[in-house]
Amino acid sequence: MKSFLTNLTLNKKLGLLLFVLGFFALFAGSPYKGSGVTLDAKELAAIVQTETDHVSAEELAGWIIGGKSDYRLVDLRSEVEFAQYHIPGAENIQITSLPDYGLLRNEKIVLYSEGGIHSAQAWFLLKAKDFKGVYMLRGGLEDWKDLILFPRLPANASPDQRAAFEKTKEVSKFFGGTPQSGLSDEAPSVALAMPKLETPAPAAASAGAPVKKKKEGC
Repeated sequence: MKSFLTNLTLNKKLGLLLFVLGFFALFAGSPYKGSGVTLDAKELAAIVQTETDHVSAEELAGWIIGGKSDYRLVDLRSEVEFAQYHIPGAENIQITSLPDYGLLRNEKIVLYSEGGIHSAQAWFLLKAKDFKGVYMLRGGLEDWKDLILFPRLPANASPDQRAAFEKTKEVSKFFGGTPQSGLSDEAPSVALAMPKLETPAPAAASAGAPVKKKKEGC
């Protein structure tokens, strides 16, 4: 176990710490103390190392654009936060409501919160109840904002970065985002308005590819 931890990258070590903190935060003082946890240390370590429990913001964007429907996207934030903005297709479920919400154990469930701690707590709760296909949005809504809604292209970007950004811009615009280009690394972050809550029409495209919006009308 010691050698395993030594070989982990910083992000994976932070991810493991997040899981551990989420576990104790959930079960140490929650109303579900009677729940039996089915995970052991080796299984937890393997999940963190391979990151098989994560879905990236780009991957989720691709699913939404392509009209994929074999998953449920769960927003764990408050009703007020959800009403202000949520990822298209998400449903708002509070952590305390998860056990009785009617989720199926064979469903593919993607959880997200603002950052990650609530997602980790919910992940543990569902895993403890033997849900198989539970995932977390890597970086939560923060990554969704940074990578999908408000991607940045630095002023000194390489040709490859610029080419990739052209594709990213199309994805961002699909979700009502505001791509930013020509910014220096030292440029202060500017508060950008969140997109209006309009579910974009799925298109036969994936994240990173040009998006063709459907025409309105008959």
